[in-house]
Amino acid sequence: MNETVFTYGAPQLKFGGGAADEIGFDLAQFGARRVLVVTDRGVAATGGPQRIADAMAAYGITADVFDGVHVEPTDASMRKAAGFAREAGPYDAYVAVGGGSSIDTAKAVNLLTTNEGDLAEYLNPPVGAGRAPERPLLPLVAVPTTTGTGAESTTVCVLDVLDLRVKTGISHPRMRPVLAVVDPELTMSQPASVTASAGMDILCHALESYTARPYDAFERKRPEQRVPYCGANPVSDMWAEKSLSLLSRSFRKAVRDGGDREARTEMALAATFAGLGFGNAGVHIPHANAYPIAGRVAGFRPDGYPDGEPMVPHGMSVALTAPEAFRFTFEACPERHVRAAELLDPGMERPADAAEHLPRAVLRLMRDIGMPDGVGGVGYGEGDIPGLVEGTMKQQRLLAIAPRPVDEDAVAGIFRRSLRLW
Repeated sequence: MNETVFTYGAPQLKFGGGAADEIGFDLAQFGARRVLVVTDRGVAATGGPQRIADAMAAYGITADVFDGVHVEPTDASMRKAAGFAREAGPYDAYVAVGGGSSIDTAKAVNLLTTNEGDLAEYLNPPVGAGRAPERPLLPLVAVPTTTGTGAESTTVCVLDVLDLRVKTGISHPRMRPVLAVVDPELTMSQPASVTASAGMDILCHALESYTARPYDAFERKRPEQRVPYCGANPVSDMWAEKSLSLLSRSFRKAVRDGGDREARTEMALAATFAGLGFGNAGVHIPHANAYPIAGRVAGFRPDGYPDGEPMVPHGMSVALTAPEAFRFTFEACPERHVRAAELLDPGMERPADAAEHLPRAVLRLMRDIGMPDGVGGVGYGEGDIPGLVEGTMKQQRLLAIAPRPVDEDAVAGIFRRSLRLW
């Protein structure tokens, strides 16, 4: 019997310029009196996290700032952050200020300071045991300073497992923030390269959730079997379509001129809408491929990110195989792929082959905003494909959402055709 039920969850949302100034009031409504602000050193250097922490005093709240988040967090960095919270705490709420790295780290800290067990036990199978938290988590307020990850809306935190050289995640409804505070003013200092990479994450969130396997194509689940990623559904579709429309008119503008407030605000809305969609429908092949691309990186160092170590930013890693992934998934739902392309690039001439419509729209955007030319552009070659395929096949939680069955040969073909994109 096929599924007849889909689920939808989202945090409370506060959106707009100056919204971050009200966080002390919001926390007081949850009864918070001692709070840890979680951020990274780059965001901390702007002064924003400390200003947010200081403003809480007006509501009788004491706040500490932890600025040791690792950009593209690892199991080691998350354990370190949780250790800090245990030693400096106890706290009765958390505030994450930054990109997805800070928000995901705060989710892990919240989990590990409220529940027993090691981080590895909670990682998604087959990398970890997929343990579910047994106790409620504390209130978490997520304050994104980049427009892209959607982490403020989701039940997921993502991390690199260093020993395995693979990226994976933890997913449970209790990890969703209770409040997302989206203040476009906090995104104005994003470098163009960060705007481009994070924006590709928005785009792929919208496209993957829109082209995901429909919720009613799955087998019927019992109530206790339901998971946050339930497949494409009417509510997630609505958010994805609106996000794509906003991206079509503001993405290139925001990369070209970071001071364009209208473009920045629309990008923040696009990120929020995409997060509200994919946080329930799920993402599939491009994100599954992105995890080993980021986890196995050797020498690539992107502009605009912290120096000192190789990395492929998350949104960039997602984008690099997206055109080929959507060529592969086209036959499962042609009309959705065409509709998505029309929303993303309404002025583009429609190609004779409908299967080329969405890949071409994505490629046009990638070239305009300066994405690397495929996985070869970040240092991978033909000989790396088996390892990348192995990493992708570990992401079964994501691959299950793909609209077509995905095996090793299919993934290898996508990687091979993505070595160079233009």
